[in-house]
Amino acid sequence: MNIVNSIMHVILRVFTYTVLIIAMYYLLISFFGLYRKKDSKKFNPEKKFAIIVAAHNEEAVIGEMVDSLNRLDYPKELYDIYVISDNSNDSTTMKAKEKGAIVYERKSKDKRGKGYALEWMFDKIFKMEKKYDAVIIFDADNLASKNFLNEMNKKLCEGYKVVQGYLDSKNPVDSWITGSYSIAFWSTDRMIQLAKANIGLSAQLGGTGLCIDVDVLKKLGWGATCLTEDLEFTCKLILNGYKVGWAHDAIVYDEKPLKLKQSWNQRKRWMQGFADVYSRYFFKLMKRAVLKRSFTAFDCAIYTIQPIITVLFGVAGILSFSQLLSQISDFIYKINSIGLYMDFNLLKICAAIVAVAQYIYTPLVIFIDKKLSLKILLCYVIFYPIYLLTWAPIALIGIINKNDKKWSHTAHTRSMDISELEKVN
Repeated sequence: MNIVNSIMHVILRVFTYTVLIIAMYYLLISFFGLYRKKDSKKFNPEKKFAIIVAAHNEEAVIGEMVDSLNRLDYPKELYDIYVISDNSNDSTTMKAKEKGAIVYERKSKDKRGKGYALEWMFDKIFKMEKKYDAVIIFDADNLASKNFLNEMNKKLCEGYKVVQGYLDSKNPVDSWITGSYSIAFWSTDRMIQLAKANIGLSAQLGGTGLCIDVDVLKKLGWGATCLTEDLEFTCKLILNGYKVGWAHDAIVYDEKPLKLKQSWNQRKRWMQGFADVYSRYFFKLMKRAVLKRSFTAFDCAIYTIQPIITVLFGVAGILSFSQLLSQISDFIYKINSIGLYMDFNLLKICAAIVAVAQYIYTPLVIFIDKKLSLKILLCYVIFYPIYLLTWAPIALIGIINKNDKKWSHTAHTRSMDISELEKVN
């Protein structure tokens, strides 16, 4: 029994300290997101944008998305709306055309997925007689804030070549799942994206609401066709010396899954994509971090291994709980050792940190961005840790199935006008 306990102590300490180091790393970074730098710079609209909306059987939401783009507060002659009707067999094409979008229909049985669809469309953009300064990528279920292009124009004029916008929620109070998703995105926007931008690191592309300079896109090529094309292209950018800028006021509202099953499948796809990307880019990024003394590359490398980090957190939690039960038993029979007592104290400290982070720090962060309501606090913040716990098995499944690159579509049904969201915000 003593040998087993000793082994458990060693394993527990390894996991505990590893998790603590990673948690402290992200916690320290997050503090830089508590403030926003004053930005008084103003630029006249000058950049020309090709807005690309990827859509597969999105008849329920595509009309409202195009409407929101038609209402952008930006000169109409400086942007065009392109919809990729990707292997659609519903009325997506018709509804997008009715709203005034330029629709390209794509049929491909082999190369399925958003990454392939974007690569196909980029090639057409490059060959057009009309030239654009940058492309904007949206999903069909999104809605864009009126100032979106003005904010992107500002960032491009400041010198950024790639920019990510603020990922907000279209339906935060539809269910506990959408509420949890929304809290996760709001927290990430402030504690990770804005924080990194404030200290000169690169933001991460989020799959939608992003802007890419056309010349950079031509130079590097897209080539991001895995299940997480945004992460793959982010790695590609950083390996080539670029940073992703962050536009906190360029808001894109994204529809979150309503049910746990939908959420599980979507997040499993994300974790499969992450696992695929880190297997191909982690060591390349670490090499650049060492040879070029690039902390940006190091940070991106750490970000790619989120599935591993998530599993570590899950395993550490299980071990901590198991060890806690063992220590309680030992305490009852008065056979606790000093080592056990130290571990027990460390576990209590870890538990306290987690509790403070989830029930004080996270609400504070979303309050700063004016996202905290009584319903969000009482109905979703309390149960948010349950949502976080589901990430561990999802991440493990994603790692195991990283070579399964079959793309699965997430159905979108939340039809909403942009004016409804702008009134709330």
